Amino acid sequence: MNFLMPPFHRLFARLPVISTMPTMTRPLSGHFRSAATLLLALFVLSSTVVRSYAQNIPVVRDAEIEALVADYARPIFKAAGLSKSGIDIILVNDASFNAFVAGRRMFINTGALLQAETPNEIIGVIAHEAGHIAGGHQDRLRQQLARAQTMTVIATLLGVGAVVGGAAANQSGLAQAGAGIAAGGSEFARRGLLGYQRSEESTADRSAISYLEATGQSAKGMLATFGRFQNALSLSGARVDPYQVSHPMPRDRIANLEQLAKKSPYYDRKDPEALQLRHDMMRAKIAVYMKGQAAASRLFRNAPKGLAAKYGDAQATFLFGNPKAALKKADALLEAQPNNPYFHELRGDILLRGNRPAEAAQAYARAVKLDPAKSGILPIAYGQALIATGKPDELKQAVSEIKRGLGRDKENFNGYAYLSQAYNQLGQVADAELATAEGYYYSGNYQQAKIFAMRAQQKMKRGSPAWVRAQDIVNYKAPKKKN
Repeated sequence: MNFLMPPFHRLFARLPVISTMPTMTRPLSGHFRSAATLLLALFVLSSTVVRSYAQNIPVVRDAEIEALVADYARPIFKAAGLSKSGIDIILVNDASFNAFVAGRRMFINTGALLQAETPNEIIGVIAHEAGHIAGGHQDRLRQQLARAQTMTVIATLLGVGAVVGGAAANQSGLAQAGAGIAAGGSEFARRGLLGYQRSEESTADRSAISYLEATGQSAKGMLATFGRFQNALSLSGARVDPYQVSHPMPRDRIANLEQLAKKSPYYDRKDPEALQLRHDMMRAKIAVYMKGQAAASRLFRNAPKGLAAKYGDAQATFLFGNPKAALKKADALLEAQPNNPYFHELRGDILLRGNRPAEAAQAYARAVKLDPAKSGILPIAYGQALIATGKPDELKQAVSEIKRGLGRDKENFNGYAYLSQAYNQLGQVADAELATAEGYYYSGNYQQAKIFAMRAQQKMKRGSPAWVRAQDIVNYKAPKKKN
């Protein structure tokens, strides 16, 4: 697992924070320009977040959490007709309960994963966001924005004309009326956009209900989420104008969906126990990384002897205690679930921190073998441990394992750093420089990527596959930044 410290596994990137899910205690600005800029930023994000992460959203990588969320999403995506659309789910290191979509990527805050008490609550969130993607809401929102911008330009030109006319005629009242025309047009366009967004949110809610029904799951989690928003809004004491926000009010969403949700024969269906346990263990891990040493014990104070509480305790001991004590707790977890790949991963993390890389490599190898999701993160961790042994044969295996991980997860730019390190220790300088170039490329630092690609090319046979890949990086033209 990788927040700001290793593990929370092992990639830290940033993206512009653009929210399309409820932030109910933060009303929108009263100026159309602010709303338009917000929406425009969403569209810029949709078109530019293709190869690498930009610079503002803290992204979390963790094999266990990614696998669990993917399991939540798979049946929903199938029901929504998105199973072959290549939807990526990105975890965001943010404590708020939020999720949003941009292009073919769905972003879910770790705060949402932590606060959701059941898998069904997160599945409801995923279903809602899938409704936005399947409904083509982003494309239609672009059209609405263009229309609103046109309306604003027309209103502004009319207003400016009236102002100029009033000034020329020395009629201050006419000039003031012109200013009112411009402001009124902007306000009308802004309200139109917000109204359109509210209608799309309601559509996504209804789509989510249909996906849950199709997959034999309850919509109770969705209602619990909206209930949480309503409670937060009530406790805040904020007075929100329902026509000045981009989402329907929580109480309205509950009223609109409750009857529909309760009609489902699956309304009272609970999550399977095994899935709930995985969810609880995920929450324990996130609690420790986000909120500190005692967070997991507080979270599961009513079940202190449960596996989730013990997992959180082991994670806390790893982060804040000593390796020897943490290892003992990890071994106890493995006694309970010997085939849990993420317990083996934790054991590897502990051993690597305790400067026992050979044993860490064995633990990671076991995690890789047992991992049903075939995450790219675990082979890269395995390769990192092999590098730490410093043995030539292990270095060759490290290259193989890291390349396997990158084959599954090509945007894991930390993996390229480890690959470069392994190549350097083997004396394969050209390969090391190309790996460095790849790392810079996927991290979005295209200038440094081109420099290392050109350095690598000087040591490679012209026309070889590696030389051609370096040339691709050299020739790559980064998308222009939009204000």
